[in-house]
Amino acid sequence: MKKYLNLFDFSQKVNYRTEVLSGITVALALVPEAIAFAFIAGLSPLTGLYAAFVMGLVTSILGGRPGMISGATGAVAVVIVSLAKDYGVEYVFAAVILAGMLQVAAGFLRMGKLMRLVPHPVIFGFVNGLAIIIFMSQLDQFKTQDGSWLSGGTLYIFMGLVLLTMSVIWGLPKLSKVVPASLVAILLVFGLVFFFNVETRTIGDIASIQGGFPPFHIPDVPFTLKTLQIIFPYAAIVAGVGLIESLLTLNIVDEITETRGRGNKEAVAQGTANILSGLFSGMGGCAMIGQSLINTSNGARARLSGIVASLMLLAFVMFGSDLIEKVPMAALTGLMIMVALGTFEWASLRVFKRMPKSDVLVMVLVTLVTVFLHNLALAVLVGVIISALVFAWDNAIRIRARKYVDGSGIKHYEIYGPLFFGSTTLFSEKFDVLNDPSEVVIDFEESRVVDMSAIEAVNKITERYKKVGKKVHLKHLSRDCRRLLKNADDIIEVNVIEDPTYKVAVDKIWPYK
Repeated sequence: MKKYLNLFDFSQKVNYRTEVLSGITVALALVPEAIAFAFIAGLSPLTGLYAAFVMGLVTSILGGRPGMISGATGAVAVVIVSLAKDYGVEYVFAAVILAGMLQVAAGFLRMGKLMRLVPHPVIFGFVNGLAIIIFMSQLDQFKTQDGSWLSGGTLYIFMGLVLLTMSVIWGLPKLSKVVPASLVAILLVFGLVFFFNVETRTIGDIASIQGGFPPFHIPDVPFTLKTLQIIFPYAAIVAGVGLIESLLTLNIVDEITETRGRGNKEAVAQGTANILSGLFSGMGGCAMIGQSLINTSNGARARLSGIVASLMLLAFVMFGSDLIEKVPMAALTGLMIMVALGTFEWASLRVFKRMPKSDVLVMVLVTLVTVFLHNLALAVLVGVIISALVFAWDNAIRIRARKYVDGSGIKHYEIYGPLFFGSTTLFSEKFDVLNDPSEVVIDFEESRVVDMSAIEAVNKITERYKKVGKKVHLKHLSRDCRRLLKNADDIIEVNVIEDPTYKVAVDKIWPYK
């Protein structure tokens, strides 16, 4: 419990100017994103803004990855849209609270370590898919409200402001890093539009962000089993999607900052944030890779930037809505396009020829699922399953047996490679039971008996030799293997010094005990 209460790392030197300026930049970028995701979910803009404030503040203070930004996300919005449509916003708040409870439980159960099972090609595909989604989502800014593309002078002005923003973000760091380039770009474009009265779309053209402090209230839903049956499926998906996206974002920020975050602590923080988001009229959310990359690219490395971003977002809503609504969408569009370009793992394209074909397939498939289905949890799950199957197949065909007969007429089988459920068939085919001599030695010194399928395969081969009246000696098996084999005392040669000590993957209750 103590580690979850350790809110700040005072051993880290904080650049306060960088943290504050980066936080302001992130807050500006959060406004249109939160509004857009609220619209996707069929909710009011303030529901998304309140979620961004609560999620960002709580995770910045309690989270396991300083510098990472959380808020209302599209991944959560697409999950709850049908719940909001069919049952209303109060059920959304209840589902978000339940999702937070599930995430807190996952954190305390230390399930954050499961992210170690996600292969690197899956992370590449996930990141590339998100980069494409971020880029494609910005194309909507080049359309009018009726869905047609901008044209004429309106298009040229908007495109020019976008290119100006991108140029500043790209070029200014080469000259100076005193002030975040993204903030300078936004202020520059805002100044041009404001002082020269340039006609272009602003945040206020999307929706008003004026509001008060997030109101606290218990969701107005019946506390019955039927309500639980309605919200639990949504809550479970929100919890899973939120944890997957948050922990993958944590890994990405870890690589950028060359530091290590704490996945379980982040899971508890995400869950706590979602609980409070539901109680304070927010739609819930998770970590945001785009805003996290804006923050880290500005040089922010501490918790302060996320706290500043959340508090500034609330200040925009309560006090500065008139001014913030005048910020040109072109500036934020250019910023997010640069985020998309920076998010994409271009290195993954350069190593295509050197990567195994299976890894390339996994990476491309995860990217496609992410882009076309917008289901991040499904994309990661598909990638992990395919990677696991490929790994199992590769190891299944590696089982080998070197055979020879010694001077005493005893035939030896020296097994190489892992023996597990995928390799048991090939293992059984290695033995010539009927034609072997009366005494056989099976040596597992260069192998490893992994699971109960392997134990059963060894049991079956010994039974086949026993039926034809031949004796089998099994060498170099772990104590765990010896305990689980039938008639182990009769067939196993024990060498205390040389025998391995690994454990077989098995339930505690097994009939061969």
